Amino acid sequence: MEDVIKKCNKIAEAQEATARELLSDLQALEKESGLKDVESKADLPEELEKLRTENAKLKFRVNVLLRSIAEEKAKAAGNNVRPAKGMVSIQNAISDLFDCATKEAFPDLVDCPVVVLPSQSDNFGDYQFNSAMQIAKLLKEVGRKVSPLEIAKAIVEKLPQKDLISTVEVAGPGFVNVRLNKEYVGKRLTDVLLEGVRPPDVGAKKKAVVDFSSPNVAKEMHVGHLRSTIIGDSICRVLEFVGHDVLRLNHLGDWGTQFGMLIAHLKEKFPDYLSVSPPISDLQEFYKESKVRFDSDELFKKQAYNCVVQLQSYDPDTIKAWNLICDASLKALNVVYDRLDVRLIPRGESFYQNLMTSVVKELEEKGFIEMDEGRKIMFGPRCAVPLTIEKSDGGYTYDTSDMAALYHRLVTEKAEWLIYVVDNGQATHFNSIFACGQKVGWYDPAVTRVEHVGFGVVLGEDKKKFKTRSGETVRLVDLLDEGLERSIKKTAGKRS
Repeated sequence: MEDVIKKCNKIAEAQEATARELLSDLQALEKESGLKDVESKADLPEELEKLRTENAKLKFRVNVLLRSIAEEKAKAAGNNVRPAKGMVSIQNAISDLFDCATKEAFPDLVDCPVVVLPSQSDNFGDYQFNSAMQIAKLLKEVGRKVSPLEIAKAIVEKLPQKDLISTVEVAGPGFVNVRLNKEYVGKRLTDVLLEGVRPPDVGAKKKAVVDFSSPNVAKEMHVGHLRSTIIGDSICRVLEFVGHDVLRLNHLGDWGTQFGMLIAHLKEKFPDYLSVSPPISDLQEFYKESKVRFDSDELFKKQAYNCVVQLQSYDPDTIKAWNLICDASLKALNVVYDRLDVRLIPRGESFYQNLMTSVVKELEEKGFIEMDEGRKIMFGPRCAVPLTIEKSDGGYTYDTSDMAALYHRLVTEKAEWLIYVVDNGQATHFNSIFACGQKVGWYDPAVTRVEHVGFGVVLGEDKKKFKTRSGETVRLVDLLDEGLERSIKKTAGKRS
């Protein structure tokens, strides 16, 4: 059976390619001839009449090919045999059968809608085909008045006989009720019992990079981090289940100006940090202490800025202090990830520091950099706001870091699918990053998928977004503790 499926898929892929070429020719002919604006055949000159005839032939050939594709799919999904790879979607299999029947019943219609949904009531069978009304509208647009009821009957007459369907009946104004063959369903359930739930066949295995969670180092995770973490992990689990090679990346905020104040505070509070590991148990409190000093003590602020310079210069003692803070933070983060059963590979902003210089150089050499009051900026196609690639003082930004990360994932990791799971507030930023990456030539969207999966943000009691570096926030561990406590009480109440 595996050889049969491979053969069917190969034939279907070849025919789909030919169908796409024919559709392209068809659209070009329609545009050239202006047939949609012509009222009658008498208005057409001889040359345009020839084009219209060719147009009709193309439509017929396209539908013949599409019908053949549907038939090949039906052979792989509808036969009463156990599939060699993946589980069969019964809904998709039925859709393929109706797609085939629709194209045979109405070969002159291109892109005919085929909607098959589970029935809302047992009285209407197991599934229902609901496209007759839409097809009636399409036919009316080309001058054919056919009732939805007649359309439904015509499609049912062309429906291939397959083992998964027991009966079909036309009901109401043109609905088609489908009842499944119980023997077929029994065999599919037996497959599940014997072999377990198997993923569907989704085609070639891809290397996917999923960027999610991404808290800041030296700050505890709060409730605002929960959505990205859970949504990102869920996406990873689905991609892994269907067979893709998934790299789960945690783009930690582990570099930048804030580390100057943290390192300066560490050096003063634990002067022997080079020989004795400092007991940084409460990172939240440690961060607050350093932030208060940074905002109120000018001398400390200067020391913090000096530590930033030392960090960026890779001063050994400063790097040691930075590593201590990062290690303590990762230890605390992993406690939360373990509770959530989430796996992540930490790869923060610091990972891309050495790469940023070469990325900026490439952008300059290819002529994509513009100067703006001393800044080096880059505009992406159809992007109103540019990326700041380099500040006027020569420093790099989050834009630079994200461009370097995009380069590494596409060019070095050779990922075929990038997914960034970040709140919708960052949508404009990522649109610019992706547009600039495409402009440079790092990826072709027709070949490589680069996507932002956005979601709504968690708001505080003041209806404002949680900010990672301000005020009191609800710690994620406290939320998990409260959730567990409530569930235990509720369960205990039911048991008693």
